Amino acid sequence: MTGTNDLTVMDTLKAILVGLGIPENTIAQDTLIHAHLGLDSVETVKLSLELKRQLDLDLKLGTRQDLTLAEICQMVVAPSPARSS
Repeated sequence: MTGTNDLTVMDTLKAILVGLGIPENTIAQDTLIHAHLGLDSVETVKLSLELKRQLDLDLKLGTRQDLTLAEICQMVVAPSPARSS
């Protein structure tokens, strides 16, 4: 993905999460998507689908342990072959 950086990804994540009804003031880089935001499996899938639609990125967030938004950004900016395992 050419031109994608942490700031762009974080802005995209914030917009998606706000669209899911998460208050913007609760969203930070160290925020955990499950423990802090309380995303359920349906919301996690919606987040994954929106990331795919907006950033052409296929992350399976529903099958992973709880991640911070910074960790998701890092996965997007520096993709690793191990992320689909």
